This record gives sequence, C-alpha cells and structure tokens, in this order.
Amino acid sequence: MKPSYTTGSCLALYLIILAWACAGPTVPIEHASRPNIFFAIADDASYPFMGAYGCAWVHTPAFDRVAREGLLFEHAYTPNAKCAPSRACILTGRNSWQLEEAANHVAYFPAKFKTALEALREHGYHTGYTAKGWAPGDPGMSGGEKRELTGINYSEIRTTPPTSGITSIDYAANFRAFLKDRESGQPFCFWYGSYEPHRGYEYGSGSRLGTTKPEEIDRVFDFWPDEDTIRQDLLDYAYELNYFDRHLERMLNLLDSLGELDNTLVIVTADNGMPFPRVKGQAYEPSNHLPLAMRWPQGIAQPGRKVDDFVSFIDFAPTFLEIAGIDTVSSGMANFSGRSLIPLFQHTTLATPFRDHILIGKERHDIGRPEDAGYPIRGIVTGHYLYLHNYHPERWPAGNPETGYLNCDGSPTKSRILNLHREHQQTVFWDMSFGLRPERELYDLRNDPDCMVNLALDPASAEILQALEDRLTRELKEEGDPRMAGKGDIFDGYPYAEDQRRHFYERFIQGALTPKDAGWVNPSDFEKVKQEVIH
Repeated sequence: MKPSYTTGSCLALYLIILAWACAGPTVPIEHASRPNIFFAIADDASYPFMGAYGCAWVHTPAFDRVAREGLLFEHAYTPNAKCAPSRACILTGRNSWQLEEAANHVAYFPAKFKTALEALREHGYHTGYTAKGWAPGDPGMSGGEKRELTGINYSEIRTTPPTSGITSIDYAANFRAFLKDRESGQPFCFWYGSYEPHRGYEYGSGSRLGTTKPEEIDRVFDFWPDEDTIRQDLLDYAYELNYFDRHLERMLNLLDSLGELDNTLVIVTADNGMPFPRVKGQAYEPSNHLPLAMRWPQGIAQPGRKVDDFVSFIDFAPTFLEIAGIDTVSSGMANFSGRSLIPLFQHTTLATPFRDHILIGKERHDIGRPEDAGYPIRGIVTGHYLYLHNYHPERWPAGNPETGYLNCDGSPTKSRILNLHREHQQTVFWDMSFGLRPERELYDLRNDPDCMVNLALDPASAEILQALEDRLTRELKEEGDPRMAGKGDIFDGYPYAEDQRRHFYERFIQGALTPKDAGWVNPSDFEKVKQEVIH
C-alpha cells in the first residue's frame, strides 16, 4: 500500500529530512522518509526504577540500551495516572479532561477522537499491538466493526510464563508474526503493551528467581513501612519489570537482525506509576512521573544524552504524525494539546525550554464510591513544586473503606498498611495512602520528593500556592476543561463501560455483591465499619 500525501505534509516531510541530514548520519531517503515506530509500554512502572536511572535493584538492560544509544528523559509525565485515561492521552495528544468519557477508567471511547495509530494506518502504516492496547474499556464501533485504536491484535502465540502472576502471551513471538504480515517495504507502528508489572504477583518470586536480595533495595518510600514484606513485594515488582525488559530485548534484537532497528523510532515507557498504595491512580510524584527512553539513530542528534525538559504523554501523537509526514488536518485527528518532540531530538539545547511544567489530573478511576463518583484532581508540576487541587475532599481518595479501597490494587504492601492501622500500631502510613485529604496540597519536590509534608497551609508558601493555582486555572480554562466552567459533574455521569462495575457500591451495601466480586483486591481489604462513619 502506497501512502498518500497532501502538499503540506510533503513540505513538512522535506523539512524533517533536511534536518536529519544536518543532524548526523542518514540512511537513503526512501527509507528515512517513512521511519518505523516501536512503542513499548510497561503496565504500572514508576520513575526512577530502571537501570539507566541508577536503580541497581531493578535490572533493565534493554531499556538501558535504548537510553544509552538515544535519549533518557528525566521529566516525563502522564497527565492521568491510570491505565485507560493515560493511554487515551498517548493516542490522542490531548489531556484527559479534554477527552469526555475517555477521561475516566473503563470508559466508552468517544467516536469523535481518532487515534494516532488509526491515522497512521490510513496513511500506509502497518499497525498492530500485542497484549494490552487501550484498556480497559469499550473502543466502540467503526464501519460495523470494533475500532482498532492500536491496530490489529497480535496475542495468539503463547509461552510458559516463569510465575503464576505473569501472562502466557509471548510478546516477542507475536511481534515477529506482526512483521511477517506487513507488505514489503511498508513502514510499521507496533504497540508492545506488556501486562507486566501489573498485579497480581506470585509472592516471593522476585527473591526466588531474581538476582537481588531484599536488603539490596537502597530505599523504600517514606509513606510505606520499611519491612521485609514490603521489600519482598518490591522485588516481585522488579522481577516482572525485568520480564517486560527481556521481551523488549528480544524485539530489539529481531529488528536488528532484519536491518530495521536504525530506521525505527523506539520509545520505551509505562502508562502510570507502580501498583502500590499512594502511587497508581493518585497524583503524587511517583504516580505521574514515569520512565522514558527513545532511540532513533536517523533522527536523534548526539545520542546518549539526558533530557531535562518536561515532556508529557500528549507529545507522543504529534511526534508520530510528524515523523510520518502527516499533518493534523489530513490525519483527521482532533487538535493536539501536546507538541512534537522532534526539536528535542535535533537539538542538544533549546533557546527556550521545551516545557517547564506539566498539567496533571484525574476524574473517575475504579469503582467503590456511592453513585459511581470519582475523585477529581487537577495539578501542576514544576521543577520545584507539585500543587494539587482536590475538588471533593470529602470523598475517600482511594475508594471507600467498606468497599475495599478499590482504587488501590490488592497487595502485600496494602494489606500490611491496613493491618497496622487496624491494630493501632501505625496510622501515618494509612493516613498517607487511604485517609481523607485537604482541598489543596503543595509539595517541595526538591526537598520532599515523597510528598510527605503539605505546605498548603504554611503562610510562607501562600504566594507560591496562589501563583500555581492561578496558572493551573488559566491553562485549564484555555483547554476547555469542563470543571473550570462548573460542569465537572459530567465526568461522574458517564457510565462505566462494563455492566458489572456500575453501581458497585450500592449493590455491595445491599448484599447483592461480595468482596470476591472485586477481583483486583483482597477480600480482607474491605473494612467492617458502620456506613455512617465513612460518608
């Protein structure tokens, strides 16, 4: 299939090729003009837990190779730290509050928003994915068929996983099958959507199968107890992250053997922070700050660099279109809030920073609150501060206690924190992960990266807080955030795309559901408290 171009896209493509020629070694134009895109996304992995960032207890040689031969990003953020809305931001180039239903978890994906991979396919790219694309949720229909937001699914080939917590999908073998199906000379865009290190884990598998001992973990976050249970849980996480990386290594080697690696933009990242209390599904530093490395010899000047500029997941889609020579109008996509990363590829320093802050936020994630309500947040991250505005501080941030804090995956770490609270031994860990929060939070990231000390009520920080609030509000209004127009309740009104999730709280209270009906937490996570205490 031959691609079609508009005059504008041809001009853009010419300028890109000219820039490559000035930046460094090139390949023949017939190849360089349509580079491949390989997008690898781990399921729940926080910055800085990759070897390239200096983390010695997580082994990720393939990620480290991509960083060493390309770019390592120090300030990459998702706008929304949950699977489906984060992936929607990647695919559309828009912040989650601009995506209607897709701002939520387990949503119906709006028909009005075309994805970057759909646009690439229409312009001649072979597109596909393995395992987890945009999920969970309902992508909708197009032309009488289910929409393929990330291309054709290649997940049939199986293997024997090393633990009970790891999927049997052979990611690398499915990538090989994907490559065999493309036409000769056709560029491709492949989405490697690993299910690791998403929970659940086989407890103790990290110690048993890995090479790291619990005492070798250099640091445990201050908001968790530093105990063997938590360290074992972290090693299980590290083992699954290493499994993701091993398949990445096989895929890179396959591209290398086919002579395709150097003409492929390789991106390696994660969708949101690690599946532990106070991280995944929240809005603190480890929640939204994610690992990111890119490799592309034909398009990156002076590889081996670290990039300190702030980049957002909404920058991926514009980057994909630009390197493919597709302008926004001919793509059929909605206007981007993100921007192409090409300037960071081509220039070791920019006259002005690419971006000096990131907007983050969330609406409804997992079930478990009355009337399917979410926990809306908007925030801004700068090089110095994290400011968060919690719009409904009367709601439980991780979900209601009597329904198991369902916006926090079940885990040994979660169980330990809950038990310490029940036994009245330690309350600070429960307070940080599950307790009610004030309307405003302000953290000094340089001195408090774990976000333990809220400066919002400190008179000395009042001016900083107000400046961040004003900037946040102004930019959200410019982006058309419904919450800034007093219409934030619209997000709670969008239905869950799965019948079994709708009105979970009411059905549980009435006895129609039991703790076993929530499959991603432990039954012991459900608190035995009187209903009036938790409203």
